[in-house]
Amino acid sequence: MQYEQICSIIKEYAIDSERVKDLDIETILQYGARIMIILLINPLHEFAHAWSAHKLGDDTAKQAGRLTISPLAHLDPAGSLLLLLFGFGWAKPVPVNPRNFKNPSQGMMLTAIAGPLSNLAAALVGMIGFQMISGVTQGSSLYYLAILLYFFIVININLFVFNMIPVPPLDGSRVLTYFLPAQAQIWFMKNQQYFYIVVMLLMITGLLSTPISFIGNLIYRMLAFLTSWIPPVL
Repeated sequence: MQYEQICSIIKEYAIDSERVKDLDIETILQYGARIMIILLINPLHEFAHAWSAHKLGDDTAKQAGRLTISPLAHLDPAGSLLLLLFGFGWAKPVPVNPRNFKNPSQGMMLTAIAGPLSNLAAALVGMIGFQMISGVTQGSSLYYLAILLYFFIVININLFVFNMIPVPPLDGSRVLTYFLPAQAQIWFMKNQQYFYIVVMLLMITGLLSTPISFIGNLIYRMLAFLTSWIPPVL
């Protein structure tokens, strides 16, 4: 079962009012994937930040009890609720002290990018599992597992793209500032609140969903291509 098949099935459910029961199952699977993200992947995302900072010389997150994959250490009530309802949210930010890094700018960049890369890695693992059961027939129990994995992959990819937007407090801002000249870094940090407001307005109006979906679709297809050699085992 490939990306086009999944999309066509989802669209078919969305426009066929006689398949309300199936649509409910699909909705349940979508929320199930979001719960997996909240309880498993968001903690992994924050753990990746904490682990990277620890390896680079900053134990602030470790001392705060954040060097763990336990959901209880990372859950943010508001961010978790938004992710559950809308598919975008956040966990509790990991504390980092750049003064503990040998190279503060590089340390912040590497620590920041570790989080989104964990989402990309999770999407890759999900795609591997998806490819392994891609031969299942529609209506079987494994077919619904394939749909769950699809949502899991898409949400992780979208979180990767969203977090890499180069606007504070998103991780991408730390990556961008590392590559900017000193004067540009100062200007960027002085005006970061305005960039943040613009991004929030784009999110609220839905204008940001189109570029995120476009880039996310490209990444999905890239991961599907990279794992296309994996034969279905079921």
